[in-house]
Amino acid sequence: QVQLVESGGGLAQAGGSLRLSCAASRGSFSSYTMGWFCQAPGKQREFVGGISTSADNAFYGDSAKGRFTISRDNAKNTVYLQMNSLRPEDTAIYYCAAAVPSKVYDYWGQGTQVTVSS
Repeated sequence: QVQLVESGGGLAQAGGSLRLSCAASRGSFSSYTMGWFCQAPGKQREFVGGISTSADNAFYGDSAKGRFTISRDNAKNTVYLQMNSLRPEDTAIYYCAAAVPSKVYDYWGQGTQVTVSS
């Protein structure tokens, strides 16, 4: 089964940018729909966005639209989350996840912390 490791989290100022990466090993990365989720303290996990297997379709949750961009490089077994115009409310642990197309996200990374200061 696929294993996922996120990186790129850290501290950013409001209005700034961060780029998260999620590297996959084992399994067939290009056969999975990939997604990003976030979870802030005391809140439920929230869908940030996802990208289809061939990267021809990306879709976003409401809070990410217009600010975040998801991309993937199947040759590098990596999916990215470019986060622009960051807000303090974006502070959360960000997780990447993999799903067989049309199925639930079954495989999860350990998460990477993003903290946005005002």
